[in-house]
Amino acid sequence: MLDPLTVVSISELNRLARQSLEREFPLLWVAGEISNLTRAASGHVYFSLKDEAAQARCVMFRSRAQSIPWRLENGQQVEARALVSLYEPRGDFQLNIEALRRAGQGRLFEAFARLKARLEAEGLFATERKRALPRYPRRIGIISSPQAAALRDVLATLKRRTPHLTAILYPTLVQGDSAGEDIARAIEMANQRDECDLLLIVRGGGSIEDLWAFNEEVVVRAIVASVLPIISGVGHETDTTISDYVADLRAATPTAAAEIATQGWYEGGGKIADLGTMLGRAMQYRVARQQQGLDHLSLRLIHPATRLARARDRLALLGSQLDVSLSHGLRHHRDRLNRAALDLVRAVPRTEKRSGRIGLLAQRLRAAIHGQQQQRINALDNSAAALAHLNPEATLARGFSIVRDATGRLVTSAANLQAGQTVSLYLAHGEAEASILTSNADHRPIAT
Repeated sequence: MLDPLTVVSISELNRLARQSLEREFPLLWVAGEISNLTRAASGHVYFSLKDEAAQARCVMFRSRAQSIPWRLENGQQVEARALVSLYEPRGDFQLNIEALRRAGQGRLFEAFARLKARLEAEGLFATERKRALPRYPRRIGIISSPQAAALRDVLATLKRRTPHLTAILYPTLVQGDSAGEDIARAIEMANQRDECDLLLIVRGGGSIEDLWAFNEEVVVRAIVASVLPIISGVGHETDTTISDYVADLRAATPTAAAEIATQGWYEGGGKIADLGTMLGRAMQYRVARQQQGLDHLSLRLIHPATRLARARDRLALLGSQLDVSLSHGLRHHRDRLNRAALDLVRAVPRTEKRSGRIGLLAQRLRAAIHGQQQQRINALDNSAAALAHLNPEATLARGFSIVRDATGRLVTSAANLQAGQTVSLYLAHGEAEASILTSNADHRPIAT
C-alpha cells in the first residue's frame, strides 16, 4: 500500500496499476462486438470490444491470432478469453486476448462437455463395446447429404481403390435444427434394410454450430444402437464430435473414412499381385531347372538308330581289319612258300635217278599247299559267317526286334514288364508301339 504522501512517477504509477489489474482479475471470458479492427505488420491484431454502453481496447498477439480458424471482421459477435491489463507507455486500459470464439459457442462447448461426460459415464465410449469392422465389405452404406462435397470425395475414393464395391447412399440433412433427427432416421433405415456391411457417416469441416447435429444425443444413441459397424468421418482432422467417440472407428476426414473402409481390399489386391509375381518367378525357376535336367539327360540319351549305325560302322571296321589281316597272312605264307620252293629247287640233286621221287614230292607239296589254302579259306568263310550272324540288322531281319520301355531302357526279361504297359518295338524296317497283355518270366527256348 503506497503512502499517500509518497510522490511517484507516471511510469511507476502505470506499472503498479497494471500489476494490480492483472493480480485482481484472473483470465475471464468477455463478450462483445469487434470494432476498429487493425492488423499490424508484426502480425499482432488490435481491435475494440464493445456493447451498447461501453468498449475496451484489445490486443491479440501474433502467436495467438494465428490459431483463429476464421477471419476476423468488424461487427462480429465474439467471446474472448482475456487478461485484464494496462498498456504502460500510454496508460491505456486494455485486454490481452488469449483466445476467441464466436458468440454462443461457449454455451455449445458447455453443452458438449456435459453430454460427453454423461455418455462416457454410461460406458458408451468404451472400446470393448465397439464392433469390429469387416475387412472385406461388399456393400458400403453412406449417410450424408447428396449435395455434400464430402460425399463426392468418398465416392471418388471408393471408385479409385475398390471399383467393384457397391455404395448405397442414405440421404440426410447434415446441418440445421432437424439434421440430428434426420441422421438418426437414416441410421435406423440402414439397419432395417440390412443391405450393406458397413456404414460411413461423413460430412465436411465447419464450425461447432455447423457440426452440432453430430453432437446431438439422438444421433449418438442411434449410432450406439446400430447393428452395422459405423465409421465416423465428420469434419477435418481437428474437428471432433461426440459421434466420433461412440462410432466404432473415427476417421480424420471423409476421404480417410473411405480409405479405412476399403483398406482390406486395397491391401489384398497388392498382396495378390505380389503373390502372383512370386508364383510366376517360382514357376519360371522350376521350368528352367527342369529344362536344365532335360538337357543333361538328352546328352546321355542315344537313339536306337544311332546305336545301330554305330554298330554297323564298327562291324565294317572289323571286316576291314579282318580283310587286312587275312590278306597279310596269305601274303606271308605265300612268301614263305615261295622261299621254300626256291630253297627246294636249289636243294634238288641234279640227278635223273630221283626225278620220279621229286615229282611225287612236288605233287604232295602242291596238294598240301592246296589243302592249307582251302583250310584258310574255310576259316575265313566261317569268320565272315560268324560276323554276319552277330550283325544286329541280320538279327532283326530274321524276325527279331529290340524292345524298350517308356523310359528308353532295353527290356531283356519279361519280369520287367507288367500288363497294360506300353513298349516300343524296333524292327528291321521301322518302329511300332505295343501294349503288354500278359508277361511270363519263365524262360522257354525259342523254336528255330
